Amino acid sequence: MKKYQLKNIDCASCAAKIEEGVAKLEQVKFVSVNFANSTLQIDTSDIEEVKQKIKEIEPEVEVEEMHDNKPAQAISLLQENKEELIKIFLTILLLAAGLIFEEQIHNTPYHIAEYLVFLPAYLISGWGVLRGAARSIIKGKVFNEHFLMTIATVGAILIDAMPEAVTVMLFYVVGELFQDIAVNRSRKSVKALLEIRPDYANIKINGEVKRVSPTEVHPGQIIVVKPGEKIPLDGIVKEGNSFVDTSVLTGESVPRAVKESETVLGGMINKSGLLSIEVTKEFGESSISKILELVENASSKKAETEKFITTFAKYYTPVVVFGALLLAVIPPLFFPGQTFSDWIYRALVVLVISCPCALVISIPLGYFGGIGGASRKGILVKGSNYLDALTKIKTVVFDKTGTLTKGEFKVAEIISANGFKEEEILKYAAYAEANSSHPIAKSILDAYKNKIQQNEITEVKEISGHGIQAKINPASGTGGDEVLIGNDKLLHKENIEHEKCDVEGTVVHIAVNKKYAGYIVISDSLKDEAKETITELNKLKVNTVMLTGDNKSAAEVYAKKLGIKEYYSELLPENKVEHIEKLLETTKDGKVAFIGDGINDAPVIARADVGIAMGALGSDAAVETADVVLMTDSPLQVVKSIEVAKRTRTIVWQNIAFAMGVKLFFILLGAFGIATMWEAVFGDMGVAIIAILNAMRVMK
Repeated sequence: MKKYQLKNIDCASCAAKIEEGVAKLEQVKFVSVNFANSTLQIDTSDIEEVKQKIKEIEPEVEVEEMHDNKPAQAISLLQENKEELIKIFLTILLLAAGLIFEEQIHNTPYHIAEYLVFLPAYLISGWGVLRGAARSIIKGKVFNEHFLMTIATVGAILIDAMPEAVTVMLFYVVGELFQDIAVNRSRKSVKALLEIRPDYANIKINGEVKRVSPTEVHPGQIIVVKPGEKIPLDGIVKEGNSFVDTSVLTGESVPRAVKESETVLGGMINKSGLLSIEVTKEFGESSISKILELVENASSKKAETEKFITTFAKYYTPVVVFGALLLAVIPPLFFPGQTFSDWIYRALVVLVISCPCALVISIPLGYFGGIGGASRKGILVKGSNYLDALTKIKTVVFDKTGTLTKGEFKVAEIISANGFKEEEILKYAAYAEANSSHPIAKSILDAYKNKIQQNEITEVKEISGHGIQAKINPASGTGGDEVLIGNDKLLHKENIEHEKCDVEGTVVHIAVNKKYAGYIVISDSLKDEAKETITELNKLKVNTVMLTGDNKSAAEVYAKKLGIKEYYSELLPENKVEHIEKLLETTKDGKVAFIGDGINDAPVIARADVGIAMGALGSDAAVETADVVLMTDSPLQVVKSIEVAKRTRTIVWQNIAFAMGVKLFFILLGAFGIATMWEAVFGDMGVAIIAILNAMRVMK
């Protein structure tokens, strides 16, 4: 899969035509044209054939390879649109001169002086449109906005409405200019978001520091980051401590303190101290690289609304043209006293107002803005189709540990039984869990504090969904002990007698040589915004469900604290998938979202309608599997992502309703002879500009 820059692509319908045409080539496995940031993403074995095809479809469009290290040049609004502004200025001068002296030059129809003034103005402003229409006709692709404008204005000239013809072209060019400015602002906004891409890395080699490209640095090498510099790659702090600004990645405004042995990510900004960092990932595999790829490629997964509008525009234009033709011909033929010139003029008015630009441009721009706006809040949405899906969510299913709770386990209590001492229970538990990376195991090892003698652990066997069986051979020479550590199900599975099954909270049971030794109570705390998240989702009339591998008692405690009525406990990963599938079957009128930590819950994230990975910045499993990645540990981001999606969809449908309503109104006015071509031009361009500006609101 490669990405290319498309130069001189100036309309959304052009992008749609390129995508459709290139997709038909045999050598092309995948293609997506992103009009909003002028890129072509493609999987093909013959790029030259693709370039040739694009030239056939849109001769002015050039395909260039993208260079990540190419510095962006700042161009002023005046420089960027210099040619268009000159055209507009000259056209206005000639049009004004023509209108001032119209009485003198318009005494007789088709006066030569009229053409000497208005025709140059028409050609200056409309040459690009005329050329585009001619090329399309030659290729057999007649019906587009250039064709509509050409038919309308040439028709106006033929019925001696020269000022109107010039004005149509002038306002079309002005509208295109506003469109380009709006689209370029959106592109710059997203480019500003993508400026988190680091420009260089200070690599330390043999005591010397050398500035290189981040792509030249490899895992294990040491980089130095000075105060004020951007951290270029993921790594672990080896020396120094500082505060880092994570806002570009997470949306969090408060700087985070980092010290030795803590993980930092590319894109963070070092605010104070000097840091020496050991790189852990290649630049292409780093969090920053994955985030950039997600944001840039998000628009390749189009929402149903976008697909509909593209298809709609394809059939809409020919319908409008034939409708206008019938309007021009039928009344004069069948109704006495009606003139062809009058009805042709009305038909031309209908053609001008019917141009679908407002819809074709503003809707993709709205979704693009929604994805960009969400990214600035620390929410990565992988496509506009997922933005749409977020608006339809009826049920949000939460994993418990690390999602609703902090996942910071601590040993709260040790209860002994059958003559075992608390110190013995803790030691057996620590040795059995010595090689586990589970948070509960870490909490037991933290509580034990003593050094683990690995040579005393001879056998370790994990019993999936139950716990661990280990053989411990103490150095004291007392013989080996078989240790079982896990949940209540493990005790029943091994037929170990014990008095209490249901213990409140997260509990680890220990048995030594088939004899029950006691249990350890592990405490975890709710995240600060967990309760607020459930409350806000309830306000949105979204059902909440909790799935956990924890015991029933612990699950019940947390569910009550949060106000979650539906919860399921003691679940293995496959059990969670089963529960999601049941919810998918029962939730008929909406979507089911699952939110987890993105590593252990990858199968469930993949199975849900919308898979959400939370606090998973830097987690490969999260970025690869999830549809939406929340870059902070706050569950409240789920609510924010739904709000952003709903706001985006509202703006998109505002544009659809507004554009269609105004156009239909003006079509009726034009058909009844009330609206002139002047009003039609203002109506068409006004609708396009307002729709584009409205679409840009979502970026904020």
